[in-house]
Amino acid sequence: MSVIKYTSKELDLLARLMRAEAVGEGEFGMLMVGNVGVNRVLVSCDLFRFVTNISQMVYQNPGGFAGVNSPLFNSASTIKERELAQRVINGEYYYPATNALWFYAPASGANCVAYWYDQRLAGRYKNHCFYEPYAGTCPPLH
Repeated sequence: MSVIKYTSKELDLLARLMRAEAVGEGEFGMLMVGNVGVNRVLVSCDLFRFVTNISQMVYQNPGGFAGVNSPLFNSASTIKERELAQRVINGEYYYPATNALWFYAPASGANCVAYWYDQRLAGRYKNHCFYEPYAGTCPPLH
């Protein structure tokens, strides 16, 4: 059962976003990017208080994703990519993205900064740093 409502078009949109943002990080990296996207739809705080669906989350400005400007985003998703998107929509979460609302990739060889958009570092997976809100600033995600 899904943790957010979605259409088949939005499932494809999330799959394409996950690929564009993290294909180089493998399946786990893509799943973690999906976690961040689903979390942004689930919460009603901060920049995401009016984000209620996947389409709004993907195209949000400010606060959106750089991957939407990538050629990887514009090509059709594969069956496997849609399966990965379905898994995060169904509630699979992966540390350190479990409660994360932000991520970024620092320059090669650089460490993650301690704070990003006033949120604390939750952890790193390969070349992505994930950030989660402080307790009490957003309703619990899970």
